Amino acid sequence: MTDAAPSPLSQSKYQVRFDWGRSGAVRIGADADIIVWVDVLGGADDGAPTSLFAELPQAEFVEGGLTDAAVVAARVLELQVQLGRRVFIGVVAAGARQDGRTTDEVAASDALRFSVEDLLGAGAVIDALAAVGLDYCSPEAAAACAAFTGLRGAVAHLATASAGAQELIAAGVATADIRRAAALGSSDELRMLRTYPA
Repeated sequence: MTDAAPSPLSQSKYQVRFDWGRSGAVRIGADADIIVWVDVLGGADDGAPTSLFAELPQAEFVEGGLTDAAVVAARVLELQVQLGRRVFIGVVAAGARQDGRTTDEVAASDALRFSVEDLLGAGAVIDALAAVGLDYCSPEAAAACAAFTGLRGAVAHLATASAGAQELIAAGVATADIRRAAALGSSDELRMLRTYPA
């Protein structure tokens, strides 16, 4: 008996993959060496990345986005050298909570709210990966990358004008804090959640 072919939703034939939310991470992460969790403005589902550790025990987890895409790409390249083979990367946009539900509950109800800032942040990471030669992208990853590269000059405006940002501003978050979260290349610190399992 042969093993069943992987689902096309896993994007498993591509080195760089892209999906949304916790469910998306599971879809594209079953054989990924590293998961990049992108939640540009924070708070989509605070426990989501760490809650995935048991389901994806083989993967390193980092957070990434607009501020640190190049740092993430450098780490992925370092991991590839360390392992001595091609690494597989799952870039996951957190998406937004909807009506107080977590991304898991939203995904289960098929009502994940699109988050432009997370799409752009994921695209920035995918673009940075391509810049270091890791560019065998799924169509989903290529589209996220194209969204970022096509709108690169407007990222600061889009991130502060987005529905998610406006929701935060209405709740009392300072516009300056949102601008900082969307400042391209402003951080050289890697946000490691779990290193590659030994």
